[in-house]
Amino acid sequence: MSKYSEYMEFAKILAMKSGTLINSYFGEKNISTEWKADETPVTVADREAESLIRRLIKNRYPKHGIIGEEFGNENEDADYVWIIDPIDGTKTFTAGVPLFGTVVCLKHKDQPIVGMVHQPVLNKLLIGDGETTWLNEQVVTVRKTQKLEDAILLTTDPLNPGRYKGEARWNKFVQKVKLYRTWGDCYGYMMLASGWADIMIDPIVAPWDFMAMLPIIKGAGGAITDWEGNDPSCGGNSIIASNKVLHRKVVEFLND
Repeated sequence: MSKYSEYMEFAKILAMKSGTLINSYFGEKNISTEWKADETPVTVADREAESLIRRLIKNRYPKHGIIGEEFGNENEDADYVWIIDPIDGTKTFTAGVPLFGTVVCLKHKDQPIVGMVHQPVLNKLLIGDGETTWLNEQVVTVRKTQKLEDAILLTTDPLNPGRYKGEARWNKFVQKVKLYRTWGDCYGYMMLASGWADIMIDPIVAPWDFMAMLPIIKGAGGAITDWEGNDPSCGGNSIIASNKVLHRKVVEFLND
């Protein structure tokens, strides 16, 4: 039983209620979509899901802070702060592909203590507390692949690693691994934590994209840092996640 069981049970409520709402929009070809200043899309489903999650948090924990992708920050200096990405992978969602998810993190005094990823179409709920990670109530762990040549590598956008971190080095890395796929966004971290992939990399991320992944990947026995191998919770904006043996090799290879 986790010492954060109260918050984990509440996170499950957030997942179930927001998931019902999101599922009602999934597969709608003409869903209302706008493009934000950073050239990322936002739909009515994103906004309604975040509004719902915010209301639920305020009703249960009125003194807690909230940071959300769509509606900004409230009481962000509180001891407990919830970080919300209502639909991580909106482009995927609008394309009718079920590899998106709702991502929620709870921080206590700036340390992520609970992370949750919910894929409502596939009915997958991943939740971790930094010590243990569960997928649909079953304990999961990263797999033990030791060699880059045997690894399955995932990322969200195939162009971004080269664009942000250098084309030549990235191309060499892609050629080094066994398989490279773009089953990314939060679903890539779900695959990594549950033992279906070996490396998940995002060269550019916002806090609501990755904060929840810290207790999830650590709870699954993995390692997660920024591109240079540093703690991403201290202002990081990139992610490398893997098992502990491969992680060291990935960071060394990409920063050679």
